[in-house]
Amino acid sequence: MLSPIQVLCSDITTLSLEPEPFASYTEADIISTVEFNHTGELLATGDKGGRVVIFQREPESKSEPFSQGEYNVYSTFQSHEPEFDYLKSLEIEEKINKIRWLPQQNAAHFLLSTNDKTIKLWKVSERDKRPEGYNLKDEEGRIKDVSTVTSLQVPVLKPMDLMVEVSPRRVFANAHTYHINSISVNSDYETYMSADDLRINLWHLDITDRSFNIVDIKPANMEDLTEVITAAEFHPLHCNLFVYSSSKGTLRLCDMREAALCDKHSKLFEEPEDPSARSFFSEIISSVSDVKFSHSGRYLLTRDYLTAKVWDLNMESKPLETYQVHDYLRSKLCSLYENDCIFDKFECAWNGSDSVIMTGAYNNFFRMFDRNTKRDVTLEASRESSKPRAVLKPRRVCAAGGKRRKDDISVDSLDFTKKILHTAWHPNENIIAIAATNNLYIFQDKLNSEMH
Repeated sequence: MLSPIQVLCSDITTLSLEPEPFASYTEADIISTVEFNHTGELLATGDKGGRVVIFQREPESKSEPFSQGEYNVYSTFQSHEPEFDYLKSLEIEEKINKIRWLPQQNAAHFLLSTNDKTIKLWKVSERDKRPEGYNLKDEEGRIKDVSTVTSLQVPVLKPMDLMVEVSPRRVFANAHTYHINSISVNSDYETYMSADDLRINLWHLDITDRSFNIVDIKPANMEDLTEVITAAEFHPLHCNLFVYSSSKGTLRLCDMREAALCDKHSKLFEEPEDPSARSFFSEIISSVSDVKFSHSGRYLLTRDYLTAKVWDLNMESKPLETYQVHDYLRSKLCSLYENDCIFDKFECAWNGSDSVIMTGAYNNFFRMFDRNTKRDVTLEASRESSKPRAVLKPRRVCAAGGKRRKDDISVDSLDFTKKILHTAWHPNENIIAIAATNNLYIFQDKLNSEMH
């Protein structure tokens, strides 16, 4: 199989949540999460304005056999509204923190979306027929006077233009004191968990008025607080296992069969710190911002500020692989701390075969690492790369004081306001979705997706 790094892009789609691509945007238009469904036919984005936009992949046409893979807007809806907590005098943002799809069981699709406090289950369905010929209703839907009904008719279904309907099915609220950072659907497809800074709750998808607390790291005295939960995810195959990461750079694998409250982990994954490399920023840059199980369930992928790491579930002492995402920023940590960029939370993603990992960086760059060949590449999601059939050129950042080649970019000229925090990889093909501020880039490698 060709590596996605060798030939990444033969087709590119750029989708903007604005009427005009690259037009001026507001804070509410910034994309805050990206997620493919289990088949990859649908792609959902959430933004800071509380909206969810669903894109659908176009089917391949006989007249244009290479048109498959283009994603067009399927549905847009307002998932969350700004709220106010009167007891705590706090504003609750409408920003969508996470979206997770449920596996499709029938013609409808279901997804979970969450802001800081409230999780909602949405049903997305299609309607292309409408009933006509009611006996007790007129054409406007008004109830008829029964005395005027002189004969009975059988209602019929008439074709109509396709309409996508999105309706809220469940609202899961009032279970989190702190901000929700993760939701994850269990492999039993009946339960899911939600995690905030100090607690993880287990929900049943049909029950909204109660949840079970399965992790609680809140100390009796908040002054003794030393770490917070940063991300959590269920194992893709075993419904009893889940992992959560912390701001101290540790991963804890928990087994719900051992106890109702999983305060005691089954495994602790932690890399020993090098005392000679310790600095003021060590604890900040070691905080894990994202954790993802591989599709096989054998490995864990984590992202901290400077590196991406692959862990083997059978080896707790150190990561199996460590990839430097942007090591050239090590000398810039002081200025990154001053402008708060050091607290940015980058996500990471596996490809369908677990052989390549992807994560974002600054200057609208994103990085890909091939685990087999150990090759890596830096690519840019930009206006220039958004033209159809454009081929992405590898980019290279030159560290301060280093030798600079012709097309190298100096670390001093990087734009830290342009950052790729949210990425997603199609579950089966070499199609990736990159969120860059208010624009969504979809890159596809047709050669590789056919050989995948």
